Amino acid sequence: MQNDGLGAYLTARRAQAQPDATTAASSGYRRVPGLRREEVAVLAGLSADYYTRLEQGRERHPSEQVLAALARALDLGADARAHLFRLAGCAVPFGYDHRDGAVSDDLARLMSTWHSTPAYVIDRTMDVLAENDLARALHSGLTETDNLARTVFLDPAGRDFYVDWERAAHSATGHLRLAEGHDPRDPRLLELLDELTRRSPAFRDLWSRHDVRGKTREPKLFRHPDVGVLTLTYEALDVRSDPGLQLIVYHAPAGSPSAEALALLGSLAASPRQAAD
Repeated sequence: MQNDGLGAYLTARRAQAQPDATTAASSGYRRVPGLRREEVAVLAGLSADYYTRLEQGRERHPSEQVLAALARALDLGADARAHLFRLAGCAVPFGYDHRDGAVSDDLARLMSTWHSTPAYVIDRTMDVLAENDLARALHSGLTETDNLARTVFLDPAGRDFYVDWERAAHSATGHLRLAEGHDPRDPRLLELLDELTRRSPAFRDLWSRHDVRGKTREPKLFRHPDVGVLTLTYEALDVRSDPGLQLIVYHAPAGSPSAEALALLGSLAASPRQAAD
């Protein structure tokens, strides 16, 4: 059944693929939409017989290299590639995550309209790729704001900013262990781990424990130099258009002291901006 699904998927995607100018000019009259089996085989560097057996379900163990070649030949997007690997019973390979260091303009504009909720976007290595004005105001007492793990372990102000620093340290380390599971060869991850290991004994100790932990929904306590302690809950949302990115949104119950502190923080952040305007 699994390979029947794979064959049906390949057949359907082949029918939707568009021949390029060279293929269309050299192949003459086309009786079927999309690409022929022989054309897919050539584009993927496979024999026509092998590709035919894949579509017919007679070949049941395509390698990851074959699947990657088919994904390129059929011009599959990230979700379609991942689906192809899953149908074949293979783990989705590394390298499909967001890596250009940019957040879409639409998401950045959406975040900028949230004036009562701090929001920012991180990647798997906890690099902060974008944040709205209130998130910048929340982090204004820190110097290491480009990466959350660096904030926790390398920023002198981090131990005061995170009221429960031990929990924040465990969470950051566990998150990086999770990133290692996605791609242990990621150059950015290796660079970050090297820096944290060299500069932070606390990180070295926690890293040796091999704890794995993703984002949770437990409340977090922050101590801000201007508005005091804030107790905030948050949502960690996967950015579907950019695999590997997460949108983090903090909030406080209406009428709570933390909500009032956020409102004050927002007004403090708006004053310099209004003066500049």
